[in-house]
Amino acid sequence: MLSKKMQDALNEQVRIEAQSSQVYLAMASWAEIQPGIDNITSFFYRHSDEERMHMLKLIKFINERGGFAMIPALEQPQPTFPSIKHAFKELLKHEEYVSQSINTVVDIALNEKDYATYNFMQWYVSEQIEEEALARTMNDKLELIGDDKSGLYLFDKDILMVTVGGGSAAEK
Repeated sequence: MLSKKMQDALNEQVRIEAQSSQVYLAMASWAEIQPGIDNITSFFYRHSDEERMHMLKLIKFINERGGFAMIPALEQPQPTFPSIKHAFKELLKHEEYVSQSINTVVDIALNEKDYATYNFMQWYVSEQIEEEALARTMNDKLELIGDDKSGLYLFDKDILMVTVGGGSAAEK
């Protein structure tokens, strides 16, 4: 059985994962109207779908542990970006925020000796390591490209090989 504090922390994580899905969906919608970056658009759509799955996994866990998962109201995400580079900087910033929140949930689980929740949250800890590494790699590549349009073209082709959750399609 989840304590009230643990249930509240997990429900807050549900909200954060749902908001993450919306943030990446907004990025996808914006990217979709930019010329020539279809694969970047697909990347953002896939990222949004993955975050929704993270949310659903939390909802099921809360309910299975005797808690009640609340479906949150969400904020309007940023609808536009000055550039692809800026969108990916926001992606990294957001993933770092998600990691901090997950660490808070893990800390509560340890303090309450809720080892079932602690164990469950280790998947999220590992996932965030991959997500932050992926976001950093994308930002590093965009930094190398600078304002070179042919570089952006290659980045868009290269992102086809990236799977959300880290690594490349060839590694999976």
